[in-house]
Amino acid sequence: MKGIFYMEINFAKLEKKWQNKWEKEETFKADNNSKKPKYYCLEMFPYPSGDGLHMGHSFNFTLVDILARFKRLSGFNVMYPVGYDSLGLPAENAAIKNKTHPKEYTDKSIPNFKKQQKGLGLSYDWSRLLSTANPEYYKWDQWIFLKMFEKNLAYQKTRAVNWCPKCKTVLANEQAQTGKCDRCDTKVTIKHLEQWFLKITNYANELYEGIKDLDWPETTKAMQKNWIGKSHGTQINFKINKKIWPIFTTRPDTIHGVTFMVVSAQHEKLKELVTEGQKKDVEKFLKKVGSVSEKDIGDLEKEGVFTGSYAINPINNEKVPVYAGNFVVADYGAGMVMAVPAHDQRDFEFAKKYDIKIIQVIDGEITKKRAYTGPGKLINSDEFDDLYNKDAKEKITKYLSENKLGKKVTNFKLRDWGISRQRYWGTPIPIIHCEGCGAVPVKEYDLPVKLPYDVKFGKGNPLETNEKWVKVKCP
Repeated sequence: MKGIFYMEINFAKLEKKWQNKWEKEETFKADNNSKKPKYYCLEMFPYPSGDGLHMGHSFNFTLVDILARFKRLSGFNVMYPVGYDSLGLPAENAAIKNKTHPKEYTDKSIPNFKKQQKGLGLSYDWSRLLSTANPEYYKWDQWIFLKMFEKNLAYQKTRAVNWCPKCKTVLANEQAQTGKCDRCDTKVTIKHLEQWFLKITNYANELYEGIKDLDWPETTKAMQKNWIGKSHGTQINFKINKKIWPIFTTRPDTIHGVTFMVVSAQHEKLKELVTEGQKKDVEKFLKKVGSVSEKDIGDLEKEGVFTGSYAINPINNEKVPVYAGNFVVADYGAGMVMAVPAHDQRDFEFAKKYDIKIIQVIDGEITKKRAYTGPGKLINSDEFDDLYNKDAKEKITKYLSENKLGKKVTNFKLRDWGISRQRYWGTPIPIIHCEGCGAVPVKEYDLPVKLPYDVKFGKGNPLETNEKWVKVKCP
């Protein structure tokens, strides 16, 4: 047909031509002295722990690259850095699998990532290349930690962790999803170790209230609200072995129906509750529980074991047994819940399983298989009988408060952020542990505290194989 012609375009050659030109002329370098309005563009850094980029990377990076290019064409001075999240569990696991050092593994992986990213034509400012494993980068992580430590926002406490008795190491939840170590297939146990935390709960209410002002989709805001989890309730002071255990509940109206208590199997003070006669049973139960991951708590069959201790209900001085259970979160509230089997289905099933008595305190139908969880008038609740349970919440809370047995409180699901990796390949926490002085912060002028590379992998913590790291002089 006249007027139609075909031209073959060598796209690979064309791409290479322009990519070389961009690199040579530093086309996408941000100009610090430009008078154009500034725009900062940042995307998620990839883990350089695999064979290279995958389609998920390409999708994410292309979207952000489009934004960066659009802003440049709109007259902005765009800073679009590039980086690699080269510390952490994926890099360490990949290195162990390939029988090499994490530094060697990531150093070898990064050039291939760079080649592929340049091949995609991404418009990064390559003069601003970051790697989280670079001491000059994580120096500022350590500086931030020291500032938080100065303000008592970084602190230590004991928390349950996944422990592999064969590897003699702590495992992340991702490494213990089946209840077994993903390295050696040994059954995971629970161990309590000192951990570092950042006190983000100080800002829980500010974070929660600030959500309404965010220009985010409503579904995302709802998820964020649920994650922080603000709830109003009552703190009730139960006594166990003559010590006060403050329990948070949103159902003070059911306090006369408490027939047992459940403490988290991972609670740091669980041992204090276990009597000599119940020690073997509790230890057997803890071995069965396995991993400390909370992801599957809702799907677990509810199980527990009697600790041997009893709690005193402050409203009527009734003694109720204390069980250790696999369905209570250690860090929420007091890590213990008051169980009212007549009016909570989870408690109902637990009581039926372990033959614990059930006391109905709200008028409604209880069957052989179902608790009554609806509203109604109080029964079997002494002077609070005949009150509607909604009104009874306020009245009972007021009674407890006036008698110094409890108080009205606001609680959050948000918990302090645990930052102790308990693994080797991560930013060293800039604290020296001295037997005489305790936790001593490293001086700012001595930062960065560099991660030692001369270590041995195998059993236990690789850092313990470097004597210079373990034995340092207290400043």
